[in-house]
Amino acid sequence: MRDRALVLRWFGRERPEIVFHAAALKHVPLVESHALEGVHTNVIGTQNVVDACVQHNVATMMLISTDKAVNPHNVMGATKRLAEAYCQAIDAQDDTTRILSVRFGNVLGSAGSVVPLFQRQLAAGGPLTVTDPEITRYFMTIPEAVALVLQASALGSESPAHGGVYVLDMGKPIKIVELARQIIRLSGKRPDIDVKIEYIGLRPGEKLYEELVHDEEKHGPTGVEGVMIVSPRTSELPILRHQIAEMSRAIENFDEVRIRRLLKVSVPEFEHGNDHGAVIGV
Repeated sequence: MRDRALVLRWFGRERPEIVFHAAALKHVPLVESHALEGVHTNVIGTQNVVDACVQHNVATMMLISTDKAVNPHNVMGATKRLAEAYCQAIDAQDDTTRILSVRFGNVLGSAGSVVPLFQRQLAAGGPLTVTDPEITRYFMTIPEAVALVLQASALGSESPAHGGVYVLDMGKPIKIVELARQIIRLSGKRPDIDVKIEYIGLRPGEKLYEELVHDEEKHGPTGVEGVMIVSPRTSELPILRHQIAEMSRAIENFDEVRIRRLLKVSVPEFEHGNDHGAVIGV
């Protein structure tokens, strides 16, 4: 995915009709510590896949994004928001290939999700570790995630509107500590008595809560119950291409300070505790 020539060659050989682009670095603390790798995979890798889809007349491409792209407080969320923006800009100017996006919440039972971690900790006798007593997250099941991707692909392919992002209405967010307590109860044990819960503090880049939609994003229903379409802010395609080209140069120069500054310029709502000031002349 990060090798542009290889991606283009593969698309030319296989000639896919539909592409589901789920490859990403999604571990928040890991990407926080390796911003260059996060941008290389999540932004430049996405650009390579999108451009290959357009060049080889793919009918539909679907980007798997995340609720962490809304008001991002970490590098991972900012990279996914920029990937969304690039997909929107390409979709707005291309009539042959539809470039769509969906935002996931936390997928229960997926690799790296909190439930398998709690199950492993419970099997070891505890404690179950929670970062903060107030932290909440949106959750969706694996079948809901699959259905969202398929439904959004069909909706987007048939819709004359361009540049939308599809989101599942996941109801109210869940407190992680309550999820931990419920898992302990379901095992037949008593939380805080038989199995302790330990608070370990927020990880680098982690927010107390996530959002599905930015305050300035217009959103509304689709023809599928529970699936919303959101219209985020985007940028002109030439500006995005210039910004991503600057990021490529920063990666080549191993310049992590500049890559964080460029992310802040490209994603103005990116609020980061380690910002290094404004960028001039990017």
